[in-house]
Amino acid sequence: MTATDRPPVKKVVLAYSGGLDTSIILKWLQTEYGAEVVTFTADLGQGEELEPARKKALLLGIKPENIFIEDLREEFVRDFVFPMFRANTVYEGQYLLGTSIARPLIAKTQIDIARKVGADAVCHGATGKGNDQVRFELGYYALEPDIHVIAPWREWDFKSREALLAFAEAHQIPIAKDKRGDAPFSVDANLLHSSSEGKVLEDPAVEAPEFVHMRTISPEDAPDKATVITIDYERGDPVAIDGERLSPAALLTRLNQLGHDNGVGRLDLVENRFVGMKSRGVYETPGGTIMLVAHRGMESITLDRGAMHLKDELMPRYAGLIYNGFWFAPEREMLQAMIDKSQEAVTGQVRVKLYKGNVSVIGRTSPYSLYDQDLVTFEEGAVAYDQRDAAGFIKLNALRLRVLANRNRRDGV
Repeated sequence: MTATDRPPVKKVVLAYSGGLDTSIILKWLQTEYGAEVVTFTADLGQGEELEPARKKALLLGIKPENIFIEDLREEFVRDFVFPMFRANTVYEGQYLLGTSIARPLIAKTQIDIARKVGADAVCHGATGKGNDQVRFELGYYALEPDIHVIAPWREWDFKSREALLAFAEAHQIPIAKDKRGDAPFSVDANLLHSSSEGKVLEDPAVEAPEFVHMRTISPEDAPDKATVITIDYERGDPVAIDGERLSPAALLTRLNQLGHDNGVGRLDLVENRFVGMKSRGVYETPGGTIMLVAHRGMESITLDRGAMHLKDELMPRYAGLIYNGFWFAPEREMLQAMIDKSQEAVTGQVRVKLYKGNVSVIGRTSPYSLYDQDLVTFEEGAVAYDQRDAAGFIKLNALRLRVLANRNRRDGV
């Protein structure tokens, strides 16, 4: 797209990390669009100091009133991570969606800021090969249907890293020494997880180097003694660890540390991207891995069989919606309402053992437990269950199988 083809933009809100790429995008928006730029930096618990982003934005000519740094950690865990974990959500059987679930909150906050400052456009730094461009833009359009979206990686003419660096030098954008060469891999992080992709990780046949991992110690280096904790649940959400009530973000932070110390939450995955290609990623979700196991333990005694099995059947659809960027779609909201209804009695305490990369439920209690020891005991117990009744139950369930077998035997099928 040439400069003459671009629609006029007066003010644009840029999702800004303060790193080299988004700093280049910031200057590119100023030079190519001639637009006033507003920067938005989200604190999602990525573990980085965010004030340098403010200083860099000021250095690049952004007005102080046009710099937004928002602490979204509590909202992220409370309104996005916890609702997702009520469904025991995993994509393609393994991935806990740590990157995917952050995108709708970033998009929502970006649109909120655009409305506040009167911007007519928003901009993200996602590439044209990945899922994030889809997630951001579906979020933007769901919340502000007529917003203009700028995706520099799909528009600009830079063909190489060297061209980007030359642009940065020409516009006096500071370049850290470690940014001169290609990074060994790309990282995205938030309070739920870290993901590493590209470069040294592109060959799925080669084991990821240990230096890739940043959220966990290796299971081999974890303590030889198990760590046992309790997690209290209320209506499907964790609220306390070892009896101490914590805010959503503080609770996940605590679980992350426990998972880190015990080598919990590593995943090496080849996944199917929404845009049609496969990609290999190394993910670390220490606290989320503990939450998934503990939540299923809590549901095991509080959810009816039919409700549990229905949730398990619908979960892959729900996971796909989040992975593909449809958090704000009506079908996701419909599924969420059903999931939340199922959690009304998912309250109690789970005891969990962490040991060398493993998470095991070793105890669970609930005031709403459906587990009846009198019913399941091998000793003389409940009068509510007569073992002789099972004969008729089995015969009725076997009826269609017997009819089918007789037909096949008679007709040689």
